[in-house]
Amino acid sequence: MILNPPSNEYAAFYANYVALAEGKDTNILHLLAALKQSTFQTFSSINPDRQDYAYATGKWTIKQLLNHLIDAERIFAYRLLRLLRGDQTPLPGFDENTYADNADLSNRTLSDLAAEFKAIREGNLFLYNTVTETQSLLSGTASGSMVSVRALLYIIAGHELHHLNILKERYL
Repeated sequence: MILNPPSNEYAAFYANYVALAEGKDTNILHLLAALKQSTFQTFSSINPDRQDYAYATGKWTIKQLLNHLIDAERIFAYRLLRLLRGDQTPLPGFDENTYADNADLSNRTLSDLAAEFKAIREGNLFLYNTVTETQSLLSGTASGSMVSVRALLYIIAGHELHHLNILKERYL
């Protein structure tokens, strides 16, 4: 079983995400699998008329929020893969607002994005489920800070939970 990461295995910026995932009191791999379906269902159940809704000026629309989850899943999974394969090259950060600004979602539907999220998570679960307890301790540098494989698993789940909370509190 992959244990909760101690705080020295990730940047302080990610502490809230890790805490959200730890707060679910479950096996992190089971949580990521469960989130695949529940996140898909959450976004699939939103009325298509609300897909371009933003709760305030300058905030992301619901489609942008889901696209951000897709982008982050890809980036965090890539970081995890690099660490699993022993690549110690420092990995750069990413500016989520630049990514959001440069994603043309005009021809995308919320339903389409929800299906993409589910497919990407499904594919990544094959990778995530190969992580052994020993491999979960592997670490490297991403965004200028040390991060472990197990911390990345918790960050992925916690990041998703964070944005689902925002969706429920401010959008729905």
